[in-house]
Amino acid sequence: MKDSSMQTDTVNNVSNYLMDLQDRICGELEEIDGQARFHQDTWERKEGGGGRTRVMSNGAVFEQGGINFSHVFGSTLPPSATASRPQLAGRPFQAMGVSLVIHPRNPYVPTSHANVRFFIAGDPNEEPVWWFGGGFDLTPYYGFEEDAHHWHRVARNACEPFGEHIHERFKKWCDDYFYLKHRAEPRGIGGLFFDDFSEGGFEHSFSLMQSIGDHYLPAYLPIVKRRKTLEYGERERDFQLYRRGRYVEFNLVYDRGTLFGLQSGGRTEAILMSLPPLVKWRYDWAPEPGSPEARLYDVFLKPKDWLSE
Repeated sequence: MKDSSMQTDTVNNVSNYLMDLQDRICGELEEIDGQARFHQDTWERKEGGGGRTRVMSNGAVFEQGGINFSHVFGSTLPPSATASRPQLAGRPFQAMGVSLVIHPRNPYVPTSHANVRFFIAGDPNEEPVWWFGGGFDLTPYYGFEEDAHHWHRVARNACEPFGEHIHERFKKWCDDYFYLKHRAEPRGIGGLFFDDFSEGGFEHSFSLMQSIGDHYLPAYLPIVKRRKTLEYGERERDFQLYRRGRYVEFNLVYDRGTLFGLQSGGRTEAILMSLPPLVKWRYDWAPEPGSPEARLYDVFLKPKDWLSE
């Protein structure tokens, strides 16, 4: 990939896939919501690049959802991108990706997150260093075993063509990454997470990233359809807003994408679109033992092999 024209073609191919993925996901979510539409905000970054932020608000199914495409470049990689690759500090880079977070209105519909991304760094006359990353994960408020089995089954299907141990490895990586150390609890029931991935060459790695991106909708939409009409009341809504606080804590304290975006001079509104529109915190609160709320902690917020149960 040392030839500059090959690098340009490579970047264009990845960028075209990511923009198409954003279009497809927006279309499917608008269809299932049936009321709200995504508003697009196109932006440019002064240091280089830009993106398309799309946000849906006050839908019939989705209280708020954001799907962001960005393609940024600059002369110096920020610290969050070079922690595991110190030799790249100070090198020019390009970074692109699609990142989304969907916050449903009904507490029985889980929040979902997905991200696929590509980095390429190095001087034009050198062999570039590149890698892919991404994944998808699910954050229920009231858990259903049927939904957990389905989510992890689709995640396994996304990984199967690329190696026997890829799913097991990416699932554990997800469980480890989406963990709130200060709370000693997972953010949700996991899914897939990978980063700094370049195994098997570019085409193999790119195909893996595409497969994970393409499997997000088959993983999430059946769950939304099953749960979006379930009746709920003030109690369920209150618990949903309380648990959303964990989402905010993770994204602002630990999330690499948030840190990279802020450190690289990205657009703040697009970076923080992942945050829910309403949220609550309570001092030293715990659910009543044996309650539906306690079941989330006792059954679902414990990493496990859902496919063996």
